[in-house]
Amino acid sequence: MRDLERRYRHLLRAYPASYRQARGAEVVGTYLDLAAPDRHWPSILDVADVLAAGGRERLRAAGAADLIPGVRLAGFLSYVTATALAGFWAAAEVVTTAGRWDSPSFGPFATTGIVVWAGWLLAAVVHALGPARWVRGAIGLALLCTAAVVPVAAVFELPRPYLFVLLPQATLGLLALAVSRHTARRHRLLPLAVALTAALISVGVLSGESAWFYRFSYGGAFLPEAGAALLLTAVLAATVLSLRGASRGLWALLVLLTPVGLLALDPVTENIAPVVGADYADFRVITGTTAATFVLGGITLAAALAIRARSSATVDTPVMTVHERCPTCGR
Repeated sequence: MRDLERRYRHLLRAYPASYRQARGAEVVGTYLDLAAPDRHWPSILDVADVLAAGGRERLRAAGAADLIPGVRLAGFLSYVTATALAGFWAAAEVVTTAGRWDSPSFGPFATTGIVVWAGWLLAAVVHALGPARWVRGAIGLALLCTAAVVPVAAVFELPRPYLFVLLPQATLGLLALAVSRHTARRHRLLPLAVALTAALISVGVLSGESAWFYRFSYGGAFLPEAGAALLLTAVLAATVLSLRGASRGLWALLVLLTPVGLLALDPVTENIAPVVGADYADFRVITGTTAATFVLGGITLAAALAIRARSSATVDTPVMTVHERCPTCGR
C-alpha cells in the first residue's frame, strides 16, 4: 500500500465506521486519482475537507445534522450583538470626556477601545457592502484588534476597556466567523443598521452625563442587558423554528449560552467573590468564572449531542445507504 493511500485511510477515521465500510474505498480512490503522482502526504486542503465532511457525517449519524446550521444562526446573532456593542461603545468613546476627572485618555477618545470598535464597525460595513469573500477577513481583523489592545495598552500605559468587555466581544467574534457568506442583502445590512441604532442610543443616554466617565471605565454597564437581549432573541428564534419543525434554533440557543454567560461576567464575579473569600472580583475570580462558563457551555452542548445520538439510535433506520451521495466527492 502506498504511503499516500495509507495516510488517506487514517484520515478517513473522521467518518463513522458504517460510512467507512460503505464508501471508504471510494473516497480514498477519489483523492488518490486527484493527487499528483509524486505526492506522499495529503494536502492541507484535503485534510480540512476530509475532517469537515467526516464531522458532518458524524453529526448526521447522531441525528444532529441541524447543529451546523444552528452554529451559523448563532454566528449571525453573535455578529449582530458584537456590532451593536461596537456601535454603542464607539459613540460612548466620543461623547464622554476624561479631562474633568484628570484621567488618562487616548487623544480625543476616552480609551484605546476606539480602535477595537472601529474594527468591528468596519467589519459591519464590509459585510453589508463588500464582497462576500472579504467578510471573514474583516471579522478576523476586528478580532485581532480586540486581542491586541490589551498588550499594546499595557506597553504604552494607555487606558483600555476592561476584560469584562473584551472577553465577551472576542467570544462573539469567534462565533461570528461561522456566519454564512451567502445571505440575502437585507440580512447583510442588519448588523450595520443595529450598530448605527446602538450608537444613536449611546449618544442619547450618555450626552451631558458629566459623571459618566467614571462608569465608562468599562465595568459591566449595559453588558448584562445585551446578554439578556441576545438570550431572548435566541429563545424566540428557537421557538419559531421549532414550530416549523427545524431544530437549528435550539442548537443556536445552546451554542449562545456561553457568550450570554460572559456578557454577565461582571455582576456574576461580584457575587462570586465573597463566596470564595475574595474582597473583590480579582484576576483569580475572573479567570475561574470565565473558565467555568466555557466548561458549562461545552458540557451542556455535549450532553445535548449525546441525548440526540441516543434517541436517534433507537430509531430502526439505517444511518446511511449506499444510494446516498458522498459529501466529499459528490458521487
